[in-house]
Amino acid sequence: MTIMNSSTFEPVLERIAEEIERTPGSGRAADYIPALAARDPRSFGMAVAEPDGTVYGVGDWRQPFSAQSITKVFTLALGLAREGDELWEHVGREPSGNPFNSLVQLEYENGIPRNPFINAGALVVSDRLHTRTGDAAGELLAFLRAESGNPGLSFDEEVAASETAHGDRNAALAHFMASYGNIDNPVPDLLDQYFRQCSITASCADLALATGFLARHGIRADGTRLLSRSQAKQVNAVMLTCGTYDAAGDFAYRVGLPGKSGVGGGIIAVVPGRCTLCVWSPGLDERGNSVAGVAALDRFTTLTGLSVF
Repeated sequence: MTIMNSSTFEPVLERIAEEIERTPGSGRAADYIPALAARDPRSFGMAVAEPDGTVYGVGDWRQPFSAQSITKVFTLALGLAREGDELWEHVGREPSGNPFNSLVQLEYENGIPRNPFINAGALVVSDRLHTRTGDAAGELLAFLRAESGNPGLSFDEEVAASETAHGDRNAALAHFMASYGNIDNPVPDLLDQYFRQCSITASCADLALATGFLARHGIRADGTRLLSRSQAKQVNAVMLTCGTYDAAGDFAYRVGLPGKSGVGGGIIAVVPGRCTLCVWSPGLDERGNSVAGVAALDRFTTLTGLSVF
């Protein structure tokens, strides 16, 4: 298959949007977070950002949405930048095979979460970042504003409050890990940080640009280095194997890119050295991944030949 030049991104995106528009809607918006349930599952946006910051988009690509678990990629990167391999002593790198909010494996594995993208692992990463910065959510927001070039990015207080009111499972995960000594901060403080982190709203354009450091092998938008080349590879590898909950194998099979989804309907993906993508459509499958989003990324790699395989 011939790999297309970046100048062809716009017609490719337009073709994908047309195909998605013709496809009968499927999936449903996340209803366990009431503030997300009202989103139209047929909404669709997609953006592609090149390493130099050039960005292309189609559909609702400028429409802000709740980033949710997509933010776990950025807290992982910020944590790795601060403590390196020590972080991996507290969270694993293996696919879980269980739902993202499962407690099952924690007891068998002495409070060490299987990977940083399930909720338990993300709580550990946020906890460690909070210990080192005093404000993990604020550190994350500042990073996303800088990398996206959008100083207007913010927390959605309604979503954060909604998650707090329905956050018993996350509280249970945090308390359980605390009982094994794998949480440093008071659990209520950690949960407040975590729910604020997940409530950040951003558009496909914002998130495609913010993910660019992973396509640039660890280099931030301003040219400074956040991660070593090896660390950027590590983050991309964990995204590929663990980034779409317990559907990572199917995502790798269909899309062939490192990716991270969120129950707000967004998915980011990385073509190292070439581009980063973000797609958004709120209709989710039973595993919490955007139905149209996965289909759009599948078509993108098929049409362009861009894949890590």
